[in-house]
Amino acid sequence: MEPLQAGDPRAIGAYRIVRRLGQGGMGRVYLGRSAGGRTVAVKVVHPHYATDARFRARFAREVAAARLVGGAWTAPVLDADPDAEIPWVATGYVAGPDLHRAVDAHGALPRHTVLALAAGLAEALAAVHERGLVHRDVKPSNVLLALEGPRLIDFGIARATDATAQLTATGATVGSPGYMSPEQVMGRQVGPETDVFAFGAVLAFAAGGRPPFTGESAPHLLYQVVHEEPSLDAVPQDLRGLVAACLAKDPAARPALKEVAAACAGEGGAAGLVGPGWLPQPVVEDVSRRAVGLLDLEEVPPEAVASAPAGMFGPPTTHTAGITTPPFGSGTSADSPPGRRRARLVVPAVALGVLLLLGGVLGAGLLDGSGDSAGSGGSDGTDGGGDSDGDDGGGGGDALPAEYVGEWEGQLTVLGLPGGPLALTLENGRVGDRVGTATSSDAMGLSTCVDRLTLKEVGEREITFDARVDQEESSQTNFCVEGDFEVILSLDDAGALRYTSNQPGGDLEGELRRP
Repeated sequence: MEPLQAGDPRAIGAYRIVRRLGQGGMGRVYLGRSAGGRTVAVKVVHPHYATDARFRARFAREVAAARLVGGAWTAPVLDADPDAEIPWVATGYVAGPDLHRAVDAHGALPRHTVLALAAGLAEALAAVHERGLVHRDVKPSNVLLALEGPRLIDFGIARATDATAQLTATGATVGSPGYMSPEQVMGRQVGPETDVFAFGAVLAFAAGGRPPFTGESAPHLLYQVVHEEPSLDAVPQDLRGLVAACLAKDPAARPALKEVAAACAGEGGAAGLVGPGWLPQPVVEDVSRRAVGLLDLEEVPPEAVASAPAGMFGPPTTHTAGITTPPFGSGTSADSPPGRRRARLVVPAVALGVLLLLGGVLGAGLLDGSGDSAGSGGSDGTDGGGDSDGDDGGGGGDALPAEYVGEWEGQLTVLGLPGGPLALTLENGRVGDRVGTATSSDAMGLSTCVDRLTLKEVGEREITFDARVDQEESSQTNFCVEGDFEVILSLDDAGALRYTSNQPGGDLEGELRRP
């Protein structure tokens, strides 16, 4: 992460740009913040790609497809503007080092970490392939290590460059030497098997501390990939067979990724291997430093947004994928779907516990109510999302689905760090009814916050609640969120309940299960 330089943009779309994150052959990546305070990674393509009509068309298609990719082990695409003068895409930011840096700094990962990493990446890639996509650039720097598990990143741009780039073009290689498959190097048709090969090379690097092909130049590396066997001496014996199978020269000989995930994690899948202690302590310390660093960053002042280069990143109000993103200072969240509100104040009890554990880093600006957003509860203490007596005020009659009703328990995270326990109870009710409570404690047990949940919207995949802290039931309420905020729940295919409370001080997230 580096400071911005004179030529860097101060705003891209609806995001304030805070720092540089990196640069590759396809574009430059920045750390950005939405109006609601969400931290994102914004990738901007290099200008010479932006002038190519074929690239633009392909980029738009790839971004639209990448939006469909979801799951526990990917960083989701949140926003994009393929039609901007310089196209860009924003994804969720993961506060963790990439695999390349982690291994370079601390050496090969321990066996239990490698198995969890392999299972998570295999599941992520299998989900990508089920959507008809091929990543094409799986490599250590595109794998992030977070406390809650690995994350596969960089969808969209790598595939889009297929429309214009040739393997020999300077700075435009589709893939990375040493992690490209033989068919990719030879310019032949690629498919899911291409990602399996790259996955095997990544696994070899994680387990052995060095890549399986180590040529002295890019041409030498590419020759090795096509004609020579990988060097797997550093890979532990019990993993060597799996890695070798993935690195087969013949695409048809490589294993299916679902089989790989099952071999590494069994019936429990990657989720059964990812938990406290899945990362070695030195990497955990790296994650913690990064999370604290996010809190210390100085954001670009609002007046800098107005001075962004005219036309380069669109007008103050842009339309992205059919959603209007308002300019900064409008009081509404730039990355929320229509009808959603952000929290007025930003530090929940669990977030405070994390900050105290990390040395008491707590910016005063996070507690001054500056995160006020349109639609928040009024100063008279009334609930902005519905009357507290259960009157729906003329709202819809959608009922809470039966599969959500009952008790749920789990652990929360904030900025990728452990937050504390959460107990959720939901009852039958309709839009406008108060249907449940969410009780959370901070990681140090200093406070307990009891949130009352009013059913707001029943969507196809998500259930949205207006939430407000119960002052009488909570302890140390000065550490709880003040005013109105939103809680979003969704059930995954495994029956786990995904909990999200979008907070400008860091999204509060958790996976809940029935006790």
